[in-house]
Amino acid sequence: MPPFQSDRTHTAEDGVMVSAGRETVPAIVVNEVSHSFRATQVLNRVSFCVLPGSIHGFVGPNGAGKTTTLRTICTLLRPARGEIKVFGKSTQVAPEEIRRRIGYMPDHFSMYRQMTVFEYLDFFAAAYGLELGERDRAISDLLDLTDMAGRRDSLIGGLSRGMQQRVGLARVLVHDPDLLLLDEPASGLDPRARIELAGILRELRRMGKTIFISSHILSELAELCDAVTIIDRGEIRFSGPMRILEQQQQGTAAVWNLQLSKLVDGLREKLETLSVVTTAMEVEFSDGYVFQLVTDMGVTASQLLRELLPMDLPIISFGREKRHLNEAFMDLTTEGVR
Repeated sequence: MPPFQSDRTHTAEDGVMVSAGRETVPAIVVNEVSHSFRATQVLNRVSFCVLPGSIHGFVGPNGAGKTTTLRTICTLLRPARGEIKVFGKSTQVAPEEIRRRIGYMPDHFSMYRQMTVFEYLDFFAAAYGLELGERDRAISDLLDLTDMAGRRDSLIGGLSRGMQQRVGLARVLVHDPDLLLLDEPASGLDPRARIELAGILRELRRMGKTIFISSHILSELAELCDAVTIIDRGEIRFSGPMRILEQQQQGTAAVWNLQLSKLVDGLREKLETLSVVTTAMEVEFSDGYVFQLVTDMGVTASQLLRELLPMDLPIISFGREKRHLNEAFMDLTTEGVR
């Protein structure tokens, strides 16, 4: 088994990971953390949890406190107040143990441009104490994972930005960490490189890694992540599963999409006579007719269906409209930076 592949079984379910038949603790717990730089408060009582074996997005405007949070988790900063635990260990009590279990990839990182890809990875593998045979196996496997085997002997200074990002990711994986902390890993990458990076991250999750990723590319995070934390001006605005964020709506109204295989005469007026529907409108035609129904926030799917079914409509699909991550981001954050 390659050194970076785990033989543990990771399953995030109801907030608990099962590992080799045992329940274990969350990957990250941030509890009431505050931090300031001189007179500027950067984090204000920040709290959230990251489940093991998940890809957890971390988003916020520039200056919101994302990088400071990441640096406190990876033990580079000591928070002024509060506590952070990584796999149950306090960052203030057991920083060395935690560093063995994490891989941190900052937004901007220096690379030894006169080294070859192999030399660069071998240097860091040796720094983590891997023996020569272990280093060779780990580097070979990581070059395969990141599709960089063909560049093994290339100088880092001659690589494109996307290839350097792949080498940087291989570097944080060289000691087989359980948790990856990635700060804008897709920054500056072209669309193809971003898609390929997302594929690598999904493969790492399949291998049992927990990934905590900060990014401004919201559309890609929405497809990639199981959960998300939104931070604004040093305070948490939302933290939880993507499905919960998608279901949340601002205000008191909920929107439902009703797709029909054919148009029914006078249907809009008939729908608006239903006791739970306040407004109905035809919104588009795409393989059938689609109506949007507006109800109070508290109306459930079963309540709405109970009134729709007696109408004997040619229904193709029915469901509550999800709120996209970019919409939630705009709703929950404020304009500008501090």
